[in-house]
Amino acid sequence: MADVKLLGLWYSPYSHRVEWALKIKGVKYEFIEEDLQNKSPLLLESNPIYKKIPVLIHNGKPICESMVILEYIDETFEGPSILPKDPYDRAIARFWAKFFDEKGSSVGRSFFLKGEEQEKAKEELYEMLKVVDTELKDKKYFVGDKFGFVDIVANVAALWLGVLEEASGVVLVTNEIYPNFCAWRDKYINCSENKEYLPSRNELLAKFKARILAASVAE
Repeated sequence: MADVKLLGLWYSPYSHRVEWALKIKGVKYEFIEEDLQNKSPLLLESNPIYKKIPVLIHNGKPICESMVILEYIDETFEGPSILPKDPYDRAIARFWAKFFDEKGSSVGRSFFLKGEEQEKAKEELYEMLKVVDTELKDKKYFVGDKFGFVDIVANVAALWLGVLEEASGVVLVTNEIYPNFCAWRDKYINCSENKEYLPSRNELLAKFKARILAASVAE
């Protein structure tokens, strides 16, 4: 049996991408929670360049960066495909996944930065949502009618954004402004096929309420 370990944080959307893919494939794995304030020797040895989570360790060999790990999982393990089989659809999926990977960080920054930096992050978030809302017009998911690679990568927008809005009391997304995005997000969260893979919203909410409160006290 393959030895699979995942170094991550339970509340990280990047770690969750990898966990989701492993669960879809039916791969048993050991989750090792990291402390980013006191990084373990295993993390530093496994990802000496960026020293970040997530890291997948498969039979003693580390693979870094969530997007790279997702493709590795899809190619390595048996089970349902995560990336589309059609070459054109695979290219489109990689394009939109890269878009979310580059732009998705504005979600967290919109709530945890202050002043001009926060306003800049909000503008980046609004621009991202405008593009996404246009792309999702008349579409169920990003590539075809099947939930897949792009949707997993976009988890920060689908679930974490709403949690952060509730935790902070600041609403940045409305159905009136982004109707297609909101329809996709509702399907994403409420789809029976997805619910078993999503982390506990209540636990995420409690975690980020505490983080936002700590940040405000520290000001």
